Amino acid sequence: MVLGAGVGEDDLAAMFYTGGTTGRSKGVMLTHRNLIANAFHKALAVRIDTDDVVPGRAGVVPRGRHRSLHALCWRGATTVVQPSFDPAGALDLIERHGVTFAIPVPTMLAALVDEQQRQPRDVHTLRLLGHAGSPIAGDVLRRAHETFPGAELAHFYGATETCSIVTHLMHEERVLGTPLQGSCGTPGAGVQVAIVDPDGVPVPTGEVGEVIVRGLNVMAGYSRNDAATRDALREGWFHTGDLGRLDTDHNLFVVDRAKDMIVTGGENVYSVEVEDVLARHDAVAEVAVFGLPDERWGEAVHAVVVTRPGVTGDDALKDHCRASIAGYKVPEQIELRTEALPKSGPGKVLKRALRDETTRRTAG
Repeated sequence: MVLGAGVGEDDLAAMFYTGGTTGRSKGVMLTHRNLIANAFHKALAVRIDTDDVVPGRAGVVPRGRHRSLHALCWRGATTVVQPSFDPAGALDLIERHGVTFAIPVPTMLAALVDEQQRQPRDVHTLRLLGHAGSPIAGDVLRRAHETFPGAELAHFYGATETCSIVTHLMHEERVLGTPLQGSCGTPGAGVQVAIVDPDGVPVPTGEVGEVIVRGLNVMAGYSRNDAATRDALREGWFHTGDLGRLDTDHNLFVVDRAKDMIVTGGENVYSVEVEDVLARHDAVAEVAVFGLPDERWGEAVHAVVVTRPGVTGDDALKDHCRASIAGYKVPEQIELRTEALPKSGPGKVLKRALRDETTRRTAG
């Protein structure tokens, strides 16, 4: 493919930065080949057509949305812009312009659900409501389906380094309450996904290991960071740092970030599982779970919960957890807050900031 005088498909086309939720942000070098591969994946998965109207701001959908512009232009779709995200403004935009699909991060999707329940808008044009960027609680999915019953739900899994889509699960509303709930779906066209142990050896089907990805969508490397590039790109595979498993139909289930997994008393606790249980309680508006140093157990499970009005203690939340998960997974402490959790620009909860803040406070 010749793009122009002296420009090839493997040349640098754009630079995007990682969210910095687990460490310092890194510059991701994406090539023309990466961007075209992503446009192909988006157009196929979402079925983009000339009649589609899509929000055009990182505050409405994740940073991968900017990379979607190639697919939208390719198919002749329309983009409308919201300067910054707020749920009321986003729903007004959908109603005013007849938006047909949007792919927010889970925290934004939850905010859209709350706002639509508070003050309903005419959103009949919305044919697809996806989510991407971080794990989502099952309760948010259930409420989204109840609130936007005419929209197809979809789960998209990927990373800045994979130029967005790795896997996708369409019609997610059809698998609620089934073993497929929580799955990220199957790989996009031309994308390979494998699960490996710490030595890079593939694990048996159904076992948890690190998710690695190979395909035309995988980045060229990190800008001015050779050490991080060598660590992430090994033998043609991108090592995501996510822990997951594959079922017999090659559906991917991401269980946690490797850096967010808690080891307490020699047992692995996946923070996402505990968050999902807590999110089912009516009193919980937002939740983040992480490990704190513990002299006896190595790490202790700690939860920070943003509560809805009327909550005065954490005993009910601990009892709620005990009814659904093993005792060693129940948070030792549940910190109750009324203010929103800290988030990155794309809307991901900053667990690292919460962990550091809590560690400093307890140490003092």
